[in-house]
Order: sequence, then structure tokens, then C-alpha cells
Amino acid sequence: MRTLRFLVPGTGRRFRCGGLAVELQTARLVAALVPTEVVTYRERQSDQLFLDDLLRAEPLGGPDADKALWIVSWGFDVPRLLRRLRGRAVAYHAHSSGYGFDLPPGVPVLAVSRNTLGYWGDRAGRVPLLLVPNALEPQWIARGERPASGSGPTMAARRPIDVLVQRRKCSAYVLEQLVPALRAGGLNVEVQTGWVDDLVALFNSAAVVLYDSADYWRGCGVSEGFGLPPIEAMACGCVVFSSLNHALADCLDPGVLGHQLGLGTLGADVARITAAVAHPARWQADTAALQRLLEDLDESSLQQRWQRALALLNRHWDRLLLAAEPPLRSPSPLQLQWSRVRQKLAQLRR
Repeated sequence: MRTLRFLVPGTGRRFRCGGLAVELQTARLVAALVPTEVVTYRERQSDQLFLDDLLRAEPLGGPDADKALWIVSWGFDVPRLLRRLRGRAVAYHAHSSGYGFDLPPGVPVLAVSRNTLGYWGDRAGRVPLLLVPNALEPQWIARGERPASGSGPTMAARRPIDVLVQRRKCSAYVLEQLVPALRAGGLNVEVQTGWVDDLVALFNSAAVVLYDSADYWRGCGVSEGFGLPPIEAMACGCVVFSSLNHALADCLDPGVLGHQLGLGTLGADVARITAAVAHPARWQADTAALQRLLEDLDESSLQQRWQRALALLNRHWDRLLLAAEPPLRSPSPLQLQWSRVRQKLAQLRR
């Protein structure tokens, strides 16, 4: 097994976001399987390895050039990083999709959702494609106060927050129309902004959580990469109303685990959310389905997925770098168009 190197721009406050958090969590997760290093490439930090230093110390053709498997993930930086790592074992840990770039032949994809897996299955169908969802942090499973969790009080007692909304990535519809309408109906609606030290405690105090990211990601031009917040909310026993865009559709089976937000009219949303606050047990996620989902996203389950994925990736790069096998290449859109034209011309000649 090659040493695993996760490339991130930096680990300080400047780069703090969900993508960085899950990348560092994944690095910690796989460190139990293979030697693992976090490497920064924008911000030089005294406590982290730096990409420029490693490339100088391990030039192509040298004895150490093939001892690492590099993991790139930061969407807008991926093409530039892949150019710098040409000739080395590398894989793309794909969170969001829609950045518009293509991958060099032979570069595998580790997709965090079926939505992203399907995107790259269409765009790069002749490279190794693997599904490795992001793991839930253990605190959500251990401390979440959901039915049958045994971690504390359940929804039998009314929670202090009727409806919780996280402002970041939230739609104007929710903030400007739905929240005022719910408050006008007498519900206690909290719109959370800024950093929260204990999100588990916050979600445990809410009956209903609203998550509506479709407009945000459509405006950015890329996709919702993995959609952990609704799953975290369900792990805490919350009733979840959510948009169903991109990776959210992986697990949010409407009416089974969560409920669609934006069901045609404002009145329909208000009526259903009000009913869920009044009788949350009738609207909560199906217990068996939620348990299966949480087991699939448990760190131990994801370690097994990573172990299988890394074994495959190492064999793949052994063939490309050591055995010098040429990688398969997908035809370009132009080649496919010409192929269709040739087929039509051949039919006309018959």
C-alpha cells in the first residue's frame, strides 16, 4: 500500500468549511488502515507538510516518486493539482459535481454520493469509479436523541425550538416567506447564523429542521456534494423538511426518512410543518430505515469501503506506472458526434 496524502489548501480558519472538515475526518479515518498524511498547497503551516517541498524532495524518476497515492478534492483547484501531479499515483475525491473539467486518462474517482458517481460515470466512464460516502462523526450517532437511540430523552417531550433553520446556503424562499409565515402561526423558529460549538446539542433541541440548498447550489453552478446536515438532524430525532437536489436525493426518500420542502405552495409547507411540530412522532424518519442509513455511514463501515477502494487503486496504479499499461480513454463529444454522422452516412449509402 502506498502512503496516502490528502491535499487541502490549508487547515486554518481561512479554509474552514464542510468540505475541509470531511476531508480531515476521512484522513483520520483511513489513517487506521495505511500511513496517511495531510498536505497543504496554498498556505504553508508549521505543523503540516507542504506540496512544493514534497515535489522537490521526490522528483519524478526518483526512488520515492511512486511511494504515495495523492488525493485531490478541492473542486476549482483539481485541474491545476492534477497537472502538477502528472506521472504520479493520484485519485480525485469528488464531493460536488459540475465544475466543468475533465480528468486525464487513468485518474480514478472516489465519489461521495451516487449523484456524483453518476456524473463521473457519464463523463469519465473508463476510469476506476468508487462510491465512498462521507462518514458521520461518531458524536451524531452516540449523542443524537432519536427514537430507540438510548442516548437521552426523545421527542415525547416538546423541544424548545419548534423549527430550526441554518442560514448558510438557505434559500430566500425559506428565509423571506416560509419563516415569517411559520412565526405568524405561533411557532418558535430559530434561524442559526455563525459558528456553533455544539451542533448536536442544537439539533437535539429542535423538533423540525428545514434544509433548502437547491437555489444556493444552482447559483454557484455546482452540486450539493454530500448533504450531511439533514442526516445529522435525523440522527438527533428531528423531523426534516429538505430540498431534494443532487446528493440529497441519495438518502432522503420523501415520506420515509425526510419530507420534501417546497411542496407546490406556501400553504402546503406551512400546514405540514405545523403538523410535524404538533405531532413529531407521526412525521419522524422510519426507525428501521434511519438505522440502516446510520449504519452505512458509521466510520467502521466507511473504513471497510476505503480498504477495498485503496486496494483497487493501488493495483490500478501498479498497472499504469510499474507495468506501463496504457489507460483506457473515453471518446470525446466531438468524436461521438462524428461517429453518429458516419453511421448516418453509411445508412444513406445502403
